[in-house]
Amino acid sequence: MQPIISIAGVSKTYATGFTALKDINLEIRRGEIFALLGPNGAGKTTLISIVCGIVNRSSGTVTVDGHDIGSDYRAARSLIGLVPQELTVETFETVKNVLAFSRGLFGKKSDPALVEKVLKDLSLWDKRDSKIITLSGGMKRRVMIGKALAHEPQILFLDEPTAGVDVELRKDMWALVRGLRDAGVTIILTTHYIEEAEEMADRVGVINKGEIVLVEEKTELMRKLGRKQLIVQLREPLKAVPEALGAYRLELSGDGNALTYTYDNQAERPGVASLLRDLESAGVAFRDIDTEASSLEEIFVNLVRKTP
Repeated sequence: MQPIISIAGVSKTYATGFTALKDINLEIRRGEIFALLGPNGAGKTTLISIVCGIVNRSSGTVTVDGHDIGSDYRAARSLIGLVPQELTVETFETVKNVLAFSRGLFGKKSDPALVEKVLKDLSLWDKRDSKIITLSGGMKRRVMIGKALAHEPQILFLDEPTAGVDVELRKDMWALVRGLRDAGVTIILTTHYIEEAEEMADRVGVINKGEIVLVEEKTELMRKLGRKQLIVQLREPLKAVPEALGAYRLELSGDGNALTYTYDNQAERPGVASLLRDLESAGVAFRDIDTEASSLEEIFVNLVRKTP
């Protein structure tokens, strides 16, 4: 399947001499949720702005469903919905009219039934006649999403969509995004809430200092780079780790009541089953075992730290 967005050799250098993006190559698959992660100033918003035609690239090409964003701008832009970080909505307009007006800007015919559906999906129907100025920050964020969906885009960019949103509303938005993906909309998400990417993304891209560090299937990324720990609770405390268990590089707790084995899926270290056998052979009895796995956040932090 052809990618719905293709970014090739894209760089951006501002007049000040600052280079925000360096030779970005990235393909977004049709119908996926792609999470773009990176620290502040990494280039996430610049990249999104280039694809959406808000910022001019210094070099490279970008196509949206085969349409070049420069030479075929109108066709490319009509396929995209953008929810920016900033809450930029018409303060004294009603919620319903904001969506209807946004739809008209893209040359779409009036469709009250579609506007009603979008508002209901976003739990905004009861606020349809309220002026934007009267809404909470979370409600305004929902209006921004509705505004981006009003012209029925195939691609939706969500730039920090749940910033300043409470936990309950955040989960509602997660459900909404999954529903959009199931309906065939391609979602590109940037977020500082890495649990958001862990919860929803099909693939993850990490950008740092204007360069793509990695792009990987989320499950494969966590399999390859995730760290796991096995914590063995001992029946009797130990004063030291037996020499026979040296190959495992076990950590003994301060009170001597637990051994921790740290491993991952790529390291050439003995497996858990062999550890348990060797514990028995060394005469170390245990009463319980527990496991812990690193989160996507820990993987992300380690990747960013390693970027030169």
